[in-house]
Amino acid sequence: MLCPICEKRKPGRFCPAKGEKICPVCCGTEREVTIDCPVDCAYLLSAHRYEEQHPRTLSADTPLLEVRLTSDVVHTHQQLLSAIAFTIARFCSKHQEANDPDVLAAIQSLAEMYKTLAAGIVYERLPALPVQRELYATLSSFLVESKQQKGPASFGSAKDSELFQLLVFLYRMGLLHTNGRPRARRFMEYLRSQFPDAKELQREESRIILP
Repeated sequence: MLCPICEKRKPGRFCPAKGEKICPVCCGTEREVTIDCPVDCAYLLSAHRYEEQHPRTLSADTPLLEVRLTSDVVHTHQQLLSAIAFTIARFCSKHQEANDPDVLAAIQSLAEMYKTLAAGIVYERLPALPVQRELYATLSSFLVESKQQKGPASFGSAKDSELFQLLVFLYRMGLLHTNGRPRARRFMEYLRSQFPDAKELQREESRIILP
């Protein structure tokens, strides 16, 4: 019997996504790339622990890296930042097809829109994929509604330039918490972990298929 993916090596690890054994090499190279791994897979969790011990660095060509963030904005609008993160986590809990690249694409597009808006220009460049555009629209609607709220507990005091900075901060956070793989959900799981008591973020029943 050979690994069903490479058809070269002997299978040695049970893959819950495939429902059969695959070889360790394919497990390592195809994990979160061609294999849609359950977030509670033991091999995936082990890989994520390793990644946490070896943090990513942002390359010089990272989008929006030239933006200088001010700590005052993040501190002043910490509740709004948390509300944006919660909106993303709630969206992802309802859209199982979403992954980290989708979330990052939506945040980047929205940040770029607010950058032009802060300069007095209205320009939108929507993300490429449907799930990315849907998250973009969800976040955009949330921020518009937040600015219209009144009262001491509202988020309406944030300027467009400050919303831009919050989105860039969240975008960079996402880049540092994901691993760059096309089907990764590390950043999504990180956001979910920030709201442990939220019932709407409860993960669905495990997708692991027992051997």
